[in-house]
Amino acid sequence: MQLPTPPPDPNLIIAQIVPIFGMLTGLVITGFVVLGPVGRAIGDVLRHIFGAQKRDGTLSAGDLDDLHGRLDSLQHQVAELGERAEFSERMLAQVRRERQLPGPSDVAR
Repeated sequence: MQLPTPPPDPNLIIAQIVPIFGMLTGLVITGFVVLGPVGRAIGDVLRHIFGAQKRDGTLSAGDLDDLHGRLDSLQHQVAELGERAEFSERMLAQVRRERQLPGPSDVAR
């Protein structure tokens, strides 16, 4: 003869369902935030901070002006660095000529 199985403990069932329900609720809320307007706003802020282009690939007039300003600044910096490199090369060549040991043609003079 089989003994009847006792009914499940309601406290045990609640203890298992509540965390699962909480996780599912958290996933749904996170999905709404990430995929909704709040998520898009956060993405726009991050793209602006890290300088990424807009999704459609177009740039506004303000963005183009900003890029032209950056490009002009970089061209100016590259030109300055080129001038400094040329100056440094001339100074090094001058020092090398002054420190050069006299050769046979210099001794005969």
